[in-house]
Formats: sequence, C-alpha cells, structure tokens
Amino acid sequence: MAGNSDPLTPRAKIAVTAGKAVARASRAAGRGSGSVIGGRVALKLDPDLLARLAGHLDVTLVSATNGKTTTTRLIAEALKAAGPVVSNALGANMPAGITSALASGAEARYGVIEVDEKYLVGVAQATDPKCIALLNLSRDQLDRAAETRMLAENWREGLAGSKAVIVANADDPLVVWAASSSPNVIWVAAGQMWKDDAWSCPSCGGVMQRPGDDWFCGECGFRRPTPSWALSGDHVLDPHGSAWPIHLQLPGRANKANAASSAAVTAVFGVPPQVALERMYQVQAVAGRYDVVQFQGRDLRLLLAKNPAGWLETFSLIDPPPAPVILSVNARGADGTDTSWLWDVDYTRLTGHPICVVGDRKLDLAVRLEVANQQFQVCEDLDQAVQLCPPGRIEVIANYTAFQDLRRRVGN
Repeated sequence: MAGNSDPLTPRAKIAVTAGKAVARASRAAGRGSGSVIGGRVALKLDPDLLARLAGHLDVTLVSATNGKTTTTRLIAEALKAAGPVVSNALGANMPAGITSALASGAEARYGVIEVDEKYLVGVAQATDPKCIALLNLSRDQLDRAAETRMLAENWREGLAGSKAVIVANADDPLVVWAASSSPNVIWVAAGQMWKDDAWSCPSCGGVMQRPGDDWFCGECGFRRPTPSWALSGDHVLDPHGSAWPIHLQLPGRANKANAASSAAVTAVFGVPPQVALERMYQVQAVAGRYDVVQFQGRDLRLLLAKNPAGWLETFSLIDPPPAPVILSVNARGADGTDTSWLWDVDYTRLTGHPICVVGDRKLDLAVRLEVANQQFQVCEDLDQAVQLCPPGRIEVIANYTAFQDLRRRVGN
C-alpha cells in the first residue's frame, strides 16, 4: 500500500543494483536505454520486485491502444504540482520496463505508469493502483495482440471489483464495457474518431446504434454512460460545469482528449484542473513524437502512428496540401509482422500531398497507396525522400520501429 516505508529487502536491493548495472552496460554498448533488459534481470532475481518498488507510491496506470505514452506524460507533469513523480516516460510499458522505471523512484510520492493493454491486469495486481485511466481500444498488432473484444473482456474480468478509481472514455463502447465491472468509475467524454472496432455490442453482439455522439445497443440496452468530465472544443468541462481552457504545445484533437482524461485523473489526487492544464503546457514533445527537427536543411515534423486509429488521428493534424509527406512502415517484432492493417487506413485523406514512401515494408505501403489512387514515390531511404520532397515543412509519419530508425538518422 502507498505510504508503506519499509525498506526493500536485501534480495530486492541486489535485484535493483544488478538491473541498473545491466542497463548501464546495454547503454554503453549502444543497445538502447537498457530499461527492458535491466528490468528482466531484476525480475529474474526477485519476481516480486515490481510490487515492492510500488509499495510506497500512489500509482496511476494508463492503458490504451493509442495515446497512452502522451497521456502518461501529461499526467506526470500535472501531478508534479502535488509531489515528486516517477514514470516510465520513454514508453517501456511491459513489466520489465516498468520495473526499471520504478527502480529510480525511491524518493517519489506518485507513480504514473503506462501499461501495454495485454499486461494491464497483471501490473494492476502487482502495483495496487489508486487510479487507472482507460482511453481506447482498437485493432493493433494483429499477430501479437488479442482481438479487441478479447482484450476488453480481459480488462473487464481482471478489474472487476477493483479498489482503484477508473477514469474511462465514455465514447468508446469497448472501454465502457471493460470498465463497467468496476464499482468506482469516472466517465470522460473524450471522443472517438475511429469507430470501426465498435459497431457490434461487446455485451451481446448486437448492432450498435450511433446517433450523433451517442451510442447504444438496441438489443440489450447497453449504452453510453453520462460523463462527468468532457472535452468541449478547446476546453475541459469538469463535474461542476466549469470550463477550463486547454493550452497545449502538442497538436491535434487527440491530444486535447488526452488532456481532458489527464485532468480527470489528476483531480483524483487533489490537483485542480486549472493547475493541471497549466502544467501540461510544459510538454513540448513525448519521446520524440511531434518534434520538429532540422535535416538536410529542411524542417521535418516527426509523427508516430502505429495502427489504423492512430493514422486517422495523425492525418487530421498534419499541415494541409501541398505539404510534403514521408511515410515509413516496418514490420519487425515490436511493430507486429502482419501488415494487413494498412488496408484499414483511409489513405485518400492524403490526396493533394506529395508523398514519399520508405521503410522495410515500403512496397506493401506502395501497393496500398496505388489502390487508394494516391501519387507517391518509393525511395531507398530518408535522405533520398527528403531530397525529392518539394518545399515546405515535411510531415514524417512512421510506425514504431520505423519511427525509432528515423529518430536515429536525424540525430533526435
């Protein structure tokens, strides 16, 4: 429980020390941050280490298909108004990475932890969270992740009777169904642009009705709950009906939705929405996302989009035509090796943009763009793509490992 000041056991201290040493060696070898391998070693030495490291913290868990890294960052920044925070800010969101992050939080009061959807229930059992934020569920990594309703069912069963306050998106039927098994839920009207995973009722399988922003199942009566927090244009509406302006350096409607959910979470810990939203303005980029970098004398804005819902949101925030766009897709282990999701993305939204295509699976993407009647050029690498782009800031959209490749190439 939070507030437990018992020191770590000797075994836990050895595990933490060994994990940090392995992480340092990994960084020195140029193999990345070392957080995952360090966490794996630490958990091997003490399988209960995650629970021990979280014992003194008031923990918030954040899970979703899209937006969890950014929302975790916004919550962490806002909660600093109430005390020291430890967070897995770089997005290592499975148990090993989370363990590594918490190992540096001995002096923290709050833990704000992004959790992969598949691991949410287990991490919740280990960390005894005070709050859990559930943002959305959509198709992602079809070769690794479970089908969306199966994930929702896993959440629903695993969080049933949870003592945590659940802050959940009232506009996503899968999230609502998953959260409804919990006794203490705060509903947020955060919106849902991508609806293609929520046309059948998760409760009975019937067809969902979607008049306007509302939704309901005409067969079993499952319906959208009444939210107490809401995103309304450029404002967050709190449970008292007060409207608080959102001023973010991060672009797009999706990040305003993330801010609304974040404000609801931090209110659970006593941080007023005005204070929380003011602190969120400090966030300029999140692990490279939204950064504008200079490369070959050009401005490139780096945007991460990992699945159909993420690509749809990203298309809504890029500069209008004729802004040039570079698209990069890989299919490595961290991305999911199945690229069939490309056919779920509406690439006609890029009509009018000059498009260059790079990445391991550039030919898969080229076929998809051809079918969508888009004009594009297939390029060997980022350097060639930048040279071929017409003037203007270049919007660079990539999935996970492609994004990391691009960041390394531009020195970001």
